[in-house]
Amino acid sequence: MRELLPLIGSHQGGRSALTCRYRCGDACFQEVPNTSDNEYAGDIIAGALSRRSMMRAAAVVTVAAAGTAALTGPAAPSAEAAPLAGRTGGRPKPTASGARGLRFTAVAPNTDDKVTIPDGYSQNVVIRWGEPILRGAPAFDPDKQSAKAQAGQFGYNNDFLSLLPLSGERGRQVLVANHEYTDEILMFRGYDPASPTREQVEIAWAAHGLSVVVVQEENRTGKLAPVTRHPLNRRLTATSEFRVTGPAAGSPLLRTSADRTGRKVLGTLNNCAGGTTPWGTTLHGEENFNQYFANGSSATDKRYGIGTAATERKWERFDKRFDLAQEPNEAHRFGWVVELDPYDPDSTPRKRTALGRFKHEAAQPRLTADGRPVVYMGDDEKFDYFYKFVSSKRMKKGNSRAAREHNLTLLDEGTLYVAKLTGDSPATEFDGTGKLPSDGEFDGSGVWIPLATGTTSHVPGMTAEEVYVFTRLAGDKVGATKMDRPEDVEPSPRTGRVYIALTNNTDRGKAGLAGADEANPRHANKHGQILELAENWDDPAGDGFAWRLFLVAGDPEDPSTYFSGFPKEKVSPISCPDNVAFDDHGNLWISTDGNQLGSHDGLFGVATQGERRGELKQFLTVPTGAETCGPVIQDRRVLVAVQHPGEVDGASVEKPASTWPDGRGRIVRPSVVAVWRRDGSDIGV
Repeated sequence: MRELLPLIGSHQGGRSALTCRYRCGDACFQEVPNTSDNEYAGDIIAGALSRRSMMRAAAVVTVAAAGTAALTGPAAPSAEAAPLAGRTGGRPKPTASGARGLRFTAVAPNTDDKVTIPDGYSQNVVIRWGEPILRGAPAFDPDKQSAKAQAGQFGYNNDFLSLLPLSGERGRQVLVANHEYTDEILMFRGYDPASPTREQVEIAWAAHGLSVVVVQEENRTGKLAPVTRHPLNRRLTATSEFRVTGPAAGSPLLRTSADRTGRKVLGTLNNCAGGTTPWGTTLHGEENFNQYFANGSSATDKRYGIGTAATERKWERFDKRFDLAQEPNEAHRFGWVVELDPYDPDSTPRKRTALGRFKHEAAQPRLTADGRPVVYMGDDEKFDYFYKFVSSKRMKKGNSRAAREHNLTLLDEGTLYVAKLTGDSPATEFDGTGKLPSDGEFDGSGVWIPLATGTTSHVPGMTAEEVYVFTRLAGDKVGATKMDRPEDVEPSPRTGRVYIALTNNTDRGKAGLAGADEANPRHANKHGQILELAENWDDPAGDGFAWRLFLVAGDPEDPSTYFSGFPKEKVSPISCPDNVAFDDHGNLWISTDGNQLGSHDGLFGVATQGERRGELKQFLTVPTGAETCGPVIQDRRVLVAVQHPGEVDGASVEKPASTWPDGRGRIVRPSVVAVWRRDGSDIGV
């Protein structure tokens, strides 16, 4: 067996304790918030019918539609639905050249304190934490930080990235970045966690949020550099104004002493992944917002993981809105999807209540045949749920003012759904080891359960406003399927298939908690998996789907791993899939968070179609303590956000665990990196 590299700073899922502490408030070490008694996936599967009778009864797995023909081939000449393609038997022998878009030499697992890329490729740091992007902002000085300066500088811990076109300005694009959280121990010399100063807290407020910055590409390379003081450049922080829109806007559940309308919120927090809309805006998921609020006391606070004591950062000492004993509704104003118009620096970003409130990892839309957006979303918590929102409005094409104003209302009206999955193999075949069932694949069907449409609730005992504000409880009531941390979600622009990263769940199989099932086949699941979903009749607005596990992560020499039947000796080891994105060839790119195989986290590409379906290759690794975030895959450039470099137990500004990106004697800084081929050709071709 391959000798694995030693773990560095190991904690939950391979993260350091420092990361768990500041990123999510040690969520994995708290009581599981979902203590509901709704059916586990294993209970559902135990009562499932056989594949043949189930499909004949409801035709719920029909996927032989035009949008999926590239994977399935012609529709089966039968009354039964055509199964999702990808069986292990009868696969043509792969050609030597590799999948188009993945023709690079795979990077080997390593623990090097740098961004390691394939031979023949180059890289540059596009922008670092603290670089000035607004007019008047000073150059970054780690020993002379201020809230005013940080509000004009690139924020901390970049996560989701989007690159948007900028017409009329040759070689320029608009970069949008999330700034998920701050790690004050790595930001301030001599930081005392028990007694943060007001200045340190206000700097942290300014380092959260979003950045918009125009970037310029260098001729004949893939290098990017920020265009400082461009009129589109913008910073949004924990104290910027945001509008609340949609069916829960104005609800008494969202009103506070500072905002008696329930329609205006200061700040956005813990923005993790996101999405880019077909109408040119960006979506940003507020994830582990619970950790910022002290003194929670209600059952709904507990269901959202809000603690009953002081917070790690002690913000409640400096602003009463973070103390739920004084402002019990303030936490209800976070946990939403935020929509930003990066082309309008004067616009107020909107928190879209129609998309529900939970720990949003991401939100990525696709369009129905008649032009209505459908947004897929995961709730990043052990044993929580997978959702979608179907708009009732059609997108208007073009960039006219009327079209843009209309499209900014698309995510305020529609129906919110939660997923319930059923496997097609007997429950007795799942013993927690990850062994494939007798039919050779982890697969089944599912239904979308409606939760609310506008002001109408579909959940007994809950009003529509309660469904939107307490969406987790609505999922509990209707019996949604408990999953292994649903994180980023991406529909394939080629096939319409939806890919869901399930990062890990080390509590799977513990006493009193869900055991193995067909969608989550391993106990103590530390490596995670990726689920592939096909909507019935290829209709994103439909109420049913087929699903299967596309990838079961881990060391390929581990018998519990699965790569859609591709020869496991020819793939890279992967652990803890997190953010995902597609290239123009239809390959899925996967960034990891918390690698449990002893290597640093990285970025991987995997073929989803053709004879090399399941071929997975590592494209890069990130420095010590870092996580790979926000991948953007263009024809000739790959962008990644290198988040929390040097975040290793025992590290501090005085005792850094990493020298990236600027070498010894310089403070460690989260940054965005661009990678390109030195010969100027397309990536992986």
